[in-house]
Amino acid sequence: MKLIVGLGNPGEEYENTRHNIGFLIIDKYLKYKKCEFAWTKKFNSFYCQCKLFNENIIFLKPQSFMNLSGEVVKKFVDYFKIDINDILIISDDLDLNIGNFKLKNRGSSGGHNGLKNIEHNLQTSEYKRLKIGISNNKNIETKDYVLGKFSTEEKNKLEELFSVIEKVLDDYFKLPFDQLMNKYNQKNR
Repeated sequence: MKLIVGLGNPGEEYENTRHNIGFLIIDKYLKYKKCEFAWTKKFNSFYCQCKLFNENIIFLKPQSFMNLSGEVVKKFVDYFKIDINDILIISDDLDLNIGNFKLKNRGSSGGHNGLKNIEHNLQTSEYKRLKIGISNNKNIETKDYVLGKFSTEEKNKLEELFSVIEKVLDDYFKLPFDQLMNKYNQKNR
């Protein structure tokens, strides 16, 4: 069983904000796969289960706010007995331009509070990530920037990105992660 976690913040005021790109990616992917599911509430989150590529998969959207995402992830890992190697965290990344992404099989949180909390709760930084670029505007306070909405131009770039991410996630279920990184990772453009 695999666990795909999209990070974000709960509530209407945070919908379509940069920090909620993880939720957005999960929603887009499930729509693309035409998964029949119902969101279920458990451990302060919404989750659904789908069978794709002969694999049982849990898609998870923690509802505990970004800084406490790890507590929710830990409860799912323990309850469903999920191996750390079978977790993929989808998060925003200020260091990547909009329209870019990076796959990583381990590493530091890079200052991302959601990733910090996951690392703290899982007691490891050895989990897979799909980092989605949201760019950075040094003229705006970081907190305000990540909680800001995407511009029309940014939304257009994201639409192009979603079609690539669909293929990345499809291949995530088929390829060893090192091969997946070699196939898709590219320089920030």
